[in-house]
Amino acid sequence: MKETYDVVIIGSGLGGLVSANILAREGYSVCVLEKNNQYGGNLQTFVREKTIFDTGVHYIGGLSEGQNLYQYFKYLDIIDDLSLKKLDEDGFDVITFDGDTTNYKHAQGYENFIKTLVAQFPEEELAIKTYCKKLVDTCNQFPLYYLKKGAPYYEKTELFELSAKEYIDHITTNKKLRAVLSGTNLLYAGDANITPFYVHALSVNSYIESAYRCVNGGSQISKVLIKKLKQFGGETYKHNEVIRFDFDDEKKITAAITKNGTKIKAATFISNIDPKQTLKLVGDGKFRKPYVSRIQNIKSIISTFSLYIVLKPESFLYQNKNFYHFKDKNTVWTAQNYSQESWPETYMISMGIKKNMDQWGESMTIMTYMNYDEVIPWENTHNTVANKNYRGLNYEEFKADKAEILLKEIEKKFPNIRECIQSIHTSTPLSYRDYIGNHRGSAYGYVKDINNPLTSFVSPKTKIKNLLLTGQSLNMHGILGVTISAVTTCSEIIGKDYLLQKIVAANKKEKSYERSLDEKN
Repeated sequence: MKETYDVVIIGSGLGGLVSANILAREGYSVCVLEKNNQYGGNLQTFVREKTIFDTGVHYIGGLSEGQNLYQYFKYLDIIDDLSLKKLDEDGFDVITFDGDTTNYKHAQGYENFIKTLVAQFPEEELAIKTYCKKLVDTCNQFPLYYLKKGAPYYEKTELFELSAKEYIDHITTNKKLRAVLSGTNLLYAGDANITPFYVHALSVNSYIESAYRCVNGGSQISKVLIKKLKQFGGETYKHNEVIRFDFDDEKKITAAITKNGTKIKAATFISNIDPKQTLKLVGDGKFRKPYVSRIQNIKSIISTFSLYIVLKPESFLYQNKNFYHFKDKNTVWTAQNYSQESWPETYMISMGIKKNMDQWGESMTIMTYMNYDEVIPWENTHNTVANKNYRGLNYEEFKADKAEILLKEIEKKFPNIRECIQSIHTSTPLSYRDYIGNHRGSAYGYVKDINNPLTSFVSPKTKIKNLLLTGQSLNMHGILGVTISAVTTCSEIIGKDYLLQKIVAANKKEKSYERSLDEKN
């Protein structure tokens, strides 16, 4: 590790790694510091019984050639190095309900999406087409979503005023269709009273355009990004937790200080950790009190409980789709407000895939909501691979009880599931807090609230001149949202129009090369 860099980035989540790659490509000397044993934040994977599990990336949208995430990844020169499996085009997401044997399908491609749903709701064609048009129109209001120039989304206040639930309820009176259109809201923890329609649109649109699973897990994305970063002279160091910043007399950061006492100097610092945690690194008196108060009081999105199942060989057929299940069609928007008696009111099932896999599945992940308050008895414990600690027998019993309750719900959909299980593993909000660093183990950063839209807005710029922020708490969560956040952050250093031109030019260069090959052939 050198003593001084142009840019030091705290946290190696996707936002930090994309930012590092962008800046290294522009000739900046870049150092990424990670506290954990594994890089990648939500891209991290873990292995149980030689089986790979994703912690956060169960599928990715917008990766077909020419689509938005494809273009960003093409600029980063990683798209050709990723191993991907396209999900079922006629039903990549399946919405189901207790007491209803129908599989309601979300298909890939808007024409196919409309055709598939109209076949199941023949009297609702106008509502389905209206919904799809609104999705596309809403996404078009976000310039960087489609790599275009234009005003940032936070300057368009009308986008914040439309409730997701109210809009969907407005276009149809069919309660089952309402539930089906809203059925993947575990993707963003949709809440009936506060979730804006733009959050819904940005979350589901790219999946409708195309949906893929990462073969052998999402950690391949962070590995490829680090490989590319090093080609441009960038450096990464794990087991280096930053605990505070040093400042000069002008309140500019001079160095990041790690837990092991290392001091790393830089001209610019980018924090890819939760802004609430960044405040702690900065310390008192550096930001205005109203800013500190606002950040500290932004509500974090609910966390999750996950069940990871290693399947017995040749016992359960691989499902090239995801399942979103609800006990009741009327609780799609309120499932996170569960009681101990009603939990879980919803869950999502996704299966892992590896290279050269046959028809049989090897693993299954089931995710459902869990409030952080449920794990408060153990919140003073911390347990990661880099810092192992045992939380106690009561915690293990708590996880086992929750796993059994969730498994009983899964049995309703797959009655023979217990016969297929080789082993079970779990994660709670404490797992997400310790490994990802999110406040209260938040699944997706900060709540977006139609009633107070600007409260949760976090700018990449701060009052500390050489401190920038990036990550899922800025604009949107998810692979695409965080990638765009990194572009927004780096634009503060190298200029938005300049960076956008570079990204667009990288994709035009590819098309020009393909045309040249076609002409030769």
